[in-house]
Amino acid sequence: MPIKSQAQRRKFAELLVAGKISPEVYERWNRGAGGKELPERVKPKAKSKTKRKTTAKAKRKTTSRTTKKKSPRAR
Repeated sequence: MPIKSQAQRRKFAELLVAGKISPEVYERWNRGAGGKELPERVKPKAKSKTKRKTTAKAKRKTTSRTTKKKSPRAR
């Protein structure tokens, strides 16, 4: 999977300098990006919003909640 942004490229270079990844790993990821002009950051894909259909059964269904009164504790 290639590097997709300048921020990722900087992070991988930082990991390489710190010795947390090998030069081969860095080159493999960097090679996948090629010489492309990369964006500074990659925005996550927008989630599609799906409309929920309401049915007659769902409309009729109501729940009634009864609240219990709590008795105060004697200390």
